[in-house]
Amino acid sequence: MNPVVGLDIAKGESQGQAFLDKGKPYGKSFTVHHTREGLGAFLHFLKDIQSMTGQLPMVILEATGHYHTPVTQFLDEHNYLYIIVNPLLSYEAKKSSSLRKVKTDAFDAYALCEFFYKEDFEPHKKRGVQLLNLRNLTRQHESVTGQFVQIKLQFQAALDQVFPEFKGVFGDLYSVVSLQTLLEFPTSEAVLIAGEPQLTEKIAILCTSRSEKWAKDKAQELMAAATRNPFRKAPYQSHLFSMSMYINMLLHYKEHLTALVKEIDALANEVEEYEIIQSIPGIGEKIAATIISELGEINRFNHPKKLVAFAGVDPSVHISGKFTATINRITKRGSSRLRRALYMAVLCGLRRTGSKKLKAFYDKKMSEGKPHKLVMIACVNKLLHWIFAMLKRKETFLELT
Repeated sequence: MNPVVGLDIAKGESQGQAFLDKGKPYGKSFTVHHTREGLGAFLHFLKDIQSMTGQLPMVILEATGHYHTPVTQFLDEHNYLYIIVNPLLSYEAKKSSSLRKVKTDAFDAYALCEFFYKEDFEPHKKRGVQLLNLRNLTRQHESVTGQFVQIKLQFQAALDQVFPEFKGVFGDLYSVVSLQTLLEFPTSEAVLIAGEPQLTEKIAILCTSRSEKWAKDKAQELMAAATRNPFRKAPYQSHLFSMSMYINMLLHYKEHLTALVKEIDALANEVEEYEIIQSIPGIGEKIAATIISELGEINRFNHPKKLVAFAGVDPSVHISGKFTATINRITKRGSSRLRRALYMAVLCGLRRTGSKKLKAFYDKKMSEGKPHKLVMIACVNKLLHWIFAMLKRKETFLELT
């Protein structure tokens, strides 16, 4: 016998269906609550199937973000093998299994069991804890950065209505000294009342790494900006309140991002692949950390083409009868974060200080008359082949001499 249990994962609970063998469903569908009590009952159910069939049942489920984590972690703790299926594959299998349009959790769990017997699956290979932690941190950094950018835009809108001339005073509007100064003196009236001596003293305290002369120059520039500013006071008190709120949010986001970067660097430096990836010209710390965390363990792939497909940069194929499509876009069915990181790596690698190998490959493809976007995807594909070989051999990148 070849027993399997299919789980249709949802938030907080799953719907299950068991098969003792192909074409032999066992009982009706059941619900598994994602609590210690509910998972404990599920464990007893798995042991009952094992005693009946004499084999450990395989558990098959779809990848559903983080909702399946309690189940998979529980199965890992009790040494049960499981298969995580790409939802796209299971969706296509469900459509082909019946002409009826049916969508229930019980049907999905049943269909997963049938899908198990149609395909030759390998049990899920748990990724290294370090790589999983690194992936979580890099994704969190990306998310926080996106929120940080949105707050920047809202802050600029408020600043334009209160103190637009402030933008040119400091080289970096979003530096700590710039934001703290604006928080202390949010209007041109506040700046002019304070005067140059008080401004110089405040700026010098906020930026101790700079000289007194630099602080005095900035105070003078701030006084000049306040004089030019069209508003002496904030036209509306709400704008002043909003600007103050956004400044505090920006300062907090900067702290969080700095802490995240330190944590990512510390964790990435413990991973051997981090240094290997960075040996490719154009790939820095952030891109390298994203690539290795999204790729996971390279041993999961036995051919570079599988790595290319995982990244979603393999060309789609459309053939029907005598028709063969000549314009085939990339599948984009892999990790979008990995694709973005690889594309940025190619852009950096094509710079004058980048990779000679990559630049030569790019020029060769362009000389063949191929469009720029197509050549860029070809460069990403080539980069993935290099990464696959380097990580398999544990060798650093060798540039042309």
